[in-house]
Amino acid sequence: MRNQYIDNPKYRVAREIVVALRNTGHQAYFAGGCVRDLLLGVQPKDFDVATSATPDVVMGMFQKTYSVGAHFGVVLVCTPDGDGGEIAAEVATFRHDGAYSDGRRPDAVRFSTDAREDVLRRDFTINGMLLDPVVFEESGDAGAATLDYVNGREDLATGILRAIGEPALRFAEDKLRMLRGMRFAARLGLEIEPRTMAAIRAAAPEIGQVSCERIRDELTLMLTEGHTRRAFELLDATGLLAYVLPEALRMKGVEQPPQFHPEGDVWVHTMLLLEKLQAGVSPTLAWGALLHDIGKPATFRPPDPKKPGDRIRFDGHVEVGVRMTEEILGRLRFSNEDTEQIVALVKNHMRFGDILQMRESTLKRFLRLPKFDEHLALHWMDASSAHGDLRLYEFAKERYEATPVETMRPKLLVTGRDLIDAGYHPGPEFKAMLETAEDAQLEGSVTTTEGGLAVVRQRFGAPSA
Repeated sequence: MRNQYIDNPKYRVAREIVVALRNTGHQAYFAGGCVRDLLLGVQPKDFDVATSATPDVVMGMFQKTYSVGAHFGVVLVCTPDGDGGEIAAEVATFRHDGAYSDGRRPDAVRFSTDAREDVLRRDFTINGMLLDPVVFEESGDAGAATLDYVNGREDLATGILRAIGEPALRFAEDKLRMLRGMRFAARLGLEIEPRTMAAIRAAAPEIGQVSCERIRDELTLMLTEGHTRRAFELLDATGLLAYVLPEALRMKGVEQPPQFHPEGDVWVHTMLLLEKLQAGVSPTLAWGALLHDIGKPATFRPPDPKKPGDRIRFDGHVEVGVRMTEEILGRLRFSNEDTEQIVALVKNHMRFGDILQMRESTLKRFLRLPKFDEHLALHWMDASSAHGDLRLYEFAKERYEATPVETMRPKLLVTGRDLIDAGYHPGPEFKAMLETAEDAQLEGSVTTTEGGLAVVRQRFGAPSA
């Protein structure tokens, strides 16, 4: 039977690299996550190569290479893809790592010709296997082609995430491995081996040694790879959440009015939203789902016993949530573009409650928010994770899909130039004048420039001489 992976261009390029290295007397194998995925029957995103050849040898053998980490033995080998682009494969030299004084990368490495020595310095057993692509093609059996010095196949088969060697040492070397472990365990449905779990809990306070950007990237992967709820529950169980996103922990135990939130407290509600995030979801929508109620703990107000029928309230939680979201995203070094969209999701998530009472102009302005499909998706998750009433969602979805873009954002009948030509002087009121004219246009009450100017004169008076 034909091996289903042979037609993958990345597979072919990596295999050619392995064969070329072997033809010059060097050891070479597929390594890391691609081996794990092949054993699971999953198509890998990338194919990495591990070899006994040193970086200078690798760079001398292939026509186009980049030294992306020659100090650590890592070279990028690029091969034309036949369509004007190229396919890159990471080739790393077997090595033994020295001390990790920064808790992230080794201070120095010693290159090795021993594949086993290279494996033993890696993070988890499921990522510590090597695979011979030639044997794999001949046999069609990833298991038969695997070199496994750490019992990774058994752990993968039994659903265990286990650090290679001494867990405390693995996490002392590289603190980011703790977050990666949570992501692997969630995505692959693995239980964390007790000694590995204990080591993560002990080292959790040291996660701050990892850069904010790397923490952001790992959290984003957890949010967008599927199984997000389990990832965040593992972050909580290991103590890591208290250090990477302490604001989320404060949602625990914050009660909500049962008539609107029969599911439970703010944490439970948020976990239900995360449970609905599918693999491949946009990062901005995923972060919006996580942070949409982040302002509730700070604005919690219990029922007033002196007021019969009073309920729990979160007055101002949106405004507080926006400020907190801006602070969190700034701390994690999000781009301005992503920050703007995530903040908009938090800022507007409660507006759906007023959608049936909105004026036509207000509704159209709402529907034309950038990436409104994400606002719509967030509302669906929010309502589905609470009272389950989707009538407002259905109304918004129907109007959004039925309203042409040119109707939501028509060519303006009244512009700043028109106001000036009519005798108005540019100033603080100009913006309000333009919005008033546009509102009338969106309402359909005016259809000409003169009609729009008449509305402006009616509200703001005639232009001064």
